[in-house]
Formats: sequence, structure tokens, C-alpha cells
Amino acid sequence: MKALRVVVVLVFIVAAFGGGYFYARRTGTPAGSAPAAGAKKILYWQDPMHPWYKSDKPGIAPDCNMALVPVYEDGAATAEPEKKIAYYGDPANAKFRSDKPGMNPETGNDLVPVYEAAPLRVSAEQQQLIGVTYGTVENASADSTIRATGRVMWDETRISRVSTKIEGWVEDVRVDYTGAPVRRGQPLLTVYSPELLATQQEYLLAMKSKGILAGSTVPGVQNHSDALIEASRRRLELFDMAAEQIEQVRVTGKPQRNVTIFSPSSGIVLERKVFAKQRITPEMELYTIVDPSRVWIVADIFEHDAMSVRPGQMATITTSYGTGGTVQARVQQILPGVDPQTRTLKVRLDLPNPGQLLKADMFVNVDFRMAQTARLSVPSSAVLDAGTRKTVFVDKGNGVLEPRQVSTGVSLGDRVEILSGLVAGERIVTSGNFLLDSESQMKSPGGPR
Repeated sequence: MKALRVVVVLVFIVAAFGGGYFYARRTGTPAGSAPAAGAKKILYWQDPMHPWYKSDKPGIAPDCNMALVPVYEDGAATAEPEKKIAYYGDPANAKFRSDKPGMNPETGNDLVPVYEAAPLRVSAEQQQLIGVTYGTVENASADSTIRATGRVMWDETRISRVSTKIEGWVEDVRVDYTGAPVRRGQPLLTVYSPELLATQQEYLLAMKSKGILAGSTVPGVQNHSDALIEASRRRLELFDMAAEQIEQVRVTGKPQRNVTIFSPSSGIVLERKVFAKQRITPEMELYTIVDPSRVWIVADIFEHDAMSVRPGQMATITTSYGTGGTVQARVQQILPGVDPQTRTLKVRLDLPNPGQLLKADMFVNVDFRMAQTARLSVPSSAVLDAGTRKTVFVDKGNGVLEPRQVSTGVSLGDRVEILSGLVAGERIVTSGNFLLDSESQMKSPGGPR
């Protein structure tokens, strides 16, 4: 009898614990505990990573395998903020909008309200899970940059073209390949010219005549001899015969059969069009020589940036050649005319070229920096750009985040200018806004827009 009594007690205990366990599974309340007086009522269960997923009971989110968290009732303070009508639209024509109800005169359809994205109430725990951070709407200034592609060109003022003023034949070519470095006054070639040889003989004859007529008593003869010598010498100079060569003719008393042509400047040979035994004439261009110590950069900028660039302005040139460093250049000129194909203007910059690292037709990046006045701005990450709308979430306090439609202006480094929709000092969300926007649209009438 005593054994039977013990068995009954054990069965009763097991039944009590089993009932408590199944009650806890169905209500989410731990077995053996009762709801505390004044405890908040659970409205629904929510995925902390994807707030738009809701359930009427606890469990695991199907998409991310995270445990659902409860969302509690919070009395009047937790009531959803009032939703505002953004505009009235035609369901059959998404482009038609009106600021008041009525009818679309083109289709005859009644206009329906389209609400602004719904404000959210997000607890501190949910904000931490989502990764919400905050920033402030500020009046900030920053240097904006116009980046353009530039092409290296030789400085046209440093290009020399070598030709002669006499007709003749090339006897010897001293600089005989393109790209050869030359110095100012370096011999380039020698030329035999019958015309230049005859002029030298005239010069020697004039000098000889002066010696013969030195003792003449005829008035004016001596002056005439001097004038003849000066005219002959001047003609040799006009043929670009060097002063040293003319002096050598005077000292030796013999004309030079071959005359040397010297380089007019230092640099490198861009073109060579002369060969030995070749007949040359005054209109022929024999060499093209450029001084590469300074170069030009010609950059293309768009029409709407033309007013931001001016002569004398400094720009930063970035190269990928050699060390890949940066150098400073000054804007020399904005060339007249616009390219009809690309709608761009050409800006010419001048800069030194030490070591001749910059070569003609190389491409470089050109950055024109411009100081900006203080403008209302927010961090770039705060603006959620959906193409047709740009949204910033504003912290209204007590966990309420209001989606605000904004208009943006120019980029200010890591910030962006705000033209409308915000005021200075407002606290805004700078990260986690994508998930907030998704939840806001889910709560809006009609679902996502």
C-alpha cells in the first residue's frame, strides 16, 4: 500500500513538470515563472537583421538563422508616428503627380494618396544589431576637385627648325639619327655651295683691292674700298656663315669650300631629313630640334567646369611613368573653341620636365582644386540614393527615426551638399540606413515604393 502511494506521487510530479514545459513552449514563458505585474505585452517577434520579417511566435529567422527578438507594446508612447501624404498619383500613370486629391484630366482616373516613407521606432538593442551610427548636419567647407585627362606635348616655343639660306650639296652629316641629343653650336652637317664660295671670293677680292688702292690720291677711293669689304662681309653673315668662319677666311686669304651648319639650340632631334650627297635648297627643313626641359599639358574639361578654371591657377599632375609621383603645373591658357564631338574645352598648362620623364603624347591625370565656401552638408554615407529619391534618416528622439527626402548638390570630399530637406544641427543616421529604409517602406501604406 505504501509503495502504491509513492508511485502516485511520482506520477503527479511528472505530470506537473510536463504541463509546465508544454505551457512554456506555447507561450514563450519560462516554466515555473509567471508574468510579472506590469510587464510589457509582446506585439510580435522580429528578425534583428531583417526588420521587415515578423512572426507571431518566437523562433528562428528563415533567411539568416538568427533568433527572433520580441517587440513590446509601449502604450501611447509606442504608437506609430502619423504618416504624411507625399503626393497624389494616378495608379495608371506613375509620372502624373498632384499636391491635392482630384482626378487626372488625361485618363479620368481618381488620384490616390502616396504616403511618405513611414517613420520607425527602433530600440537601442536593434540599432546596435543593425549597426546604426549617427552624424550631424553641419555647415562645412571643403576643396572640390575637377579631374581631367591631359596629354603631354612639346613646348612649341622651344622647337627649332634648321634650314639653310643657300643652295648646295651635303658633304658630311654629323648628326645622323632621330632622337640624338645636341648642344647649341654643335656641328650638324657640312655643305658645298657654289653661291657661298663665290661670295667668299668677292670678300677676299675686296680686301685685296683695298691693299692695292691704299696709296691712291683719288678722292673717295679708300672709302669705296671699305664699303665694298663691308658689303661682302655682310652678305656672308646673311648666309648664316659664322663669325669665326668669316674671320678664318680673312686670316688665311682662302675661301672655305665646305661650310658647317651649327645647331641653333640644345635639345633632342625630333626629325632628320638630310643625308650625305643630298642636294638641298633654302625651302627645305633639314632638322627639327626641341628643348625638352619644359613641356605643355593639354587637358580636356567639360563646358560646365569652364568657369571654375582660370589662367594662373595651379593644378596637380599625376603620372604613372617613372616614380608615379605628382608635380605642380600652372594654367597658361584656356584655348578658344569647344570640341563639337566631346563638348570639352582644352586647357594648356606649363611645367618643368627634369630628367625628361615626361614624353610627348603621354597621358596624365590633371586635378584642378577649388576652395569652396561653407555649405550645408552631411556625410556621404548618410544619403541613401535610390535614383528617383534621396533619403536621409533623422533622429527624432526616443528611438524614432524619420526618413526625410532631400536634394543634394556638389560633393565636398567625404561629405555631400544638402540643398533642401535638412537644417543645420539635426542628428542623422550615417550607417545602417539601408535596412532602415527597407523597414520604413514595408510599413508604408501599399508596401514598398
